[in-house]
Amino acid sequence: MSPRTNDGEPEPTRPASARPVPASGTPVSGAPASGGPLANPGRPAPHPGPGPASEEASSDTKTAAEAKPGDPAEATPRAEALAVAHAEAGAGSDPEAGADTEAGADTEAGADTEAGADTEAGVDAEAGTRADGDAGADAEVGHDAQDHGAGDRDTDGHSAGDRDTDDRGTGTGGELAVGGDERVAAVRRAGAAGRRWRAAQLSACAAMLAVALTAGAIALGAVRDGQNVPVSTAAAVSPGLLATGDLDSSITALQAHLRSQPRDFGGWATLGLAYVEQARTKGDPSRYPQAEQALKRSLSLRSDNDQALAGRAALAAARHDFANALDLADQALKQNPYNERALCSRIDALVELGRYDDAEEAAKTADERQPGVPVFTRYAYVHELRGDVTTARRVLERALAASTSPGDIAYVAAQLGQLAWNQGDYATALTHYARALAADENYLPALEGRARAQAASGRQAEAVKGLELIVARYPLPGPLVELGELYEARGGEGDAAKAENQYLLVDAWTAIARANGVNADLDTALAAADHGDRATALRAARDDWSRRHTVHTADALAWALHVNGKDAEALPYARQATATGYRNASFLYHRGVIEKATGHPADARTHLAAALKLNPGFSPLGAREARTALKTLEASK
Repeated sequence: MSPRTNDGEPEPTRPASARPVPASGTPVSGAPASGGPLANPGRPAPHPGPGPASEEASSDTKTAAEAKPGDPAEATPRAEALAVAHAEAGAGSDPEAGADTEAGADTEAGADTEAGADTEAGVDAEAGTRADGDAGADAEVGHDAQDHGAGDRDTDGHSAGDRDTDDRGTGTGGELAVGGDERVAAVRRAGAAGRRWRAAQLSACAAMLAVALTAGAIALGAVRDGQNVPVSTAAAVSPGLLATGDLDSSITALQAHLRSQPRDFGGWATLGLAYVEQARTKGDPSRYPQAEQALKRSLSLRSDNDQALAGRAALAAARHDFANALDLADQALKQNPYNERALCSRIDALVELGRYDDAEEAAKTADERQPGVPVFTRYAYVHELRGDVTTARRVLERALAASTSPGDIAYVAAQLGQLAWNQGDYATALTHYARALAADENYLPALEGRARAQAASGRQAEAVKGLELIVARYPLPGPLVELGELYEARGGEGDAAKAENQYLLVDAWTAIARANGVNADLDTALAAADHGDRATALRAARDDWSRRHTVHTADALAWALHVNGKDAEALPYARQATATGYRNASFLYHRGVIEKATGHPADARTHLAAALKLNPGFSPLGAREARTALKTLEASK
C-alpha cells in the first residue's frame, strides 16, 4: 500500500539523500519495498532488498529418503552427511536439525500426468525440469543464505563475511525464538497494534494473489497447448507479491500456476527469483540449480525479458560470480533501466568487485530511479565501506521508517543492529535486534546478531544457547565459527571437542556450496586460516583475490599469508584492507598483528588499540589475542 498525501494521491518515495530524518516515534512516509529484490546479495543484497519471512520448511519439500528416482533430492548425499555430522556434533537437540539443507524436491514432481499434455507442460516447477528430458545436470546437484549472500559485508562472524542484505526472513516455526530477552517482548507489546494492521494487510495481499492467479489461469487457459507464442501474466506473478507474504506459499502457488501455464515466461522468472531468495533465507544452496533452470526456461520463452535477466544477475551474485552478475545486470537494464532487481544487483556486483567509486555512482542512479528499502540499504553500505557511518546510519533509519511489512522491518532493523555492533555499541545493537525479532521472531540475521552482541556484552551463556539453536537448523559458516570460538573461550569439559565439530561442519557446508555452483573461497579462507588447514586457506584466499580486489578479500589474503608465516607479503594487503576507512575491528586486529610480526611496533600498538576501542568484543578469541599482543608491545616499549 503506497503512502498517500492529504489529497488522496500516492506520494512518491523520495531518494535516500533527500528524505528527512524522522523524529523519535514519527514515521516517514515512503513506499515499502514491494517488488524489491528477493534475494541479498549478502550485502547489498544485502541479495535485492529484504524479503518476506518464510516458513521453516516449504510444504512442497521432502526428505531425500522420500525422493523419487531422478528427483534433485536423490542427489543430496552431501546434504545428508552434513545433517548427520551436525547431529553427531551435539550442536543442538532439534531432531530435524539440518533438514532444510536437503534439496527441497517437489512432492508433486512429475505428477502432471494429464493425458496428451504438451512435453513442456509436465514440469517439475520446483526443480525447473521438463518432461522432455531437458532437465539440466545442475538441477540434480544436492546441497545461504544470503549465503548466503552475495556481499562480503560481515567478516566478524558472518558466513564468509556476507552481510546478507537479502536474507530477509527465515521463518523456522518458533524454535529459534527460545532464549529471547525482555527487549523483544517490550518491542512486541509496543508494536502490537501496528502488527495487527500489517497482518490484515498481508491477508488482503494473499487474497489478491489468489484472485490474480485464478484470473490469470482463466485468461490464459485458451493458449495452454499447441502454441509457441510465449505469454506473460505479470499481474498474476509479480515479484512484488512475493515480498508481501509467505515465500513458501507463494512458491507453491507459482508452481501450480506454471503446471497449467508452462509458457508464462514471467512466471518462470519470478519462480527463479523466489528460489534464489529461498536459498538465502534457508541456507540451502540446492535451490540455486533450481533457480537456474527456472530462469533458463523463462529466457527460452522470451530471450529479452528483463525480469529473467535480472534474476540471473541476482543468482550469479548469490553464487559469488560477480563479474557475470554485473554483465547480466547491465543486460537487464538495457531492456528496462528501472528494473529494481537489476539496479540492486549492479550495485552488489560493483561493491564485491572492489569498484567502490563505480558502486557509489550506481547507488546514486538507483536511488534516483527506484528509491525504496532495497536501494536505501545498499546506498547505506556503500557509505559504510567509506567509513561514513553517520550517513549509513541515517539512511538505514530512513529505510526503517519507510518499512511497513514485517520482512522489511526485520531486515532493516537487523542491518542497524549490525552497524551498531560494528561500532561496539552493544546496547543499541540489542535494541535493534529486538525490534527485528518483534517483527519476525525467527529472522536468522537478527538471531545471530543478538547472540554476538550478547557474547560481547559478557552474556556468554545466552549467546551459546542462541547459537546452538541457530546452527541446529542452519549450519552456516558464520554461526558455526562463532559458536566454536565461544566453546573454546569457555574452556569447559568437552568444549574443545565441541568447537572442533563446529569447524568440521564449516568444511561440510563449503563442499555443499561448491557442489551447487557457489564460489566459497572467501568462506574457506576465513575459516581455515584460524580453524583449519592453513595451506588451504592461503590457496583459497589467493584464488579469490585473483578475481576481485575488495577490502574483505584483501583482509582474508593478508591473514592467510600471516598464518602461513609470510608476514612481509601480508603487510601490503593488510594496509589495503583498511585503506577505505571501513571501520572493522577484525581488519584492524589483523593489521596490528602483522605489523608486530614485521617489526613495526608503533603501528602495531596503534591498530591493536584501535581495534579494541572500536569493538572490544569483535571476536571471542581474536579480542583476547589482541589484548595479549598489545600488552606484550606495551611491556617492550
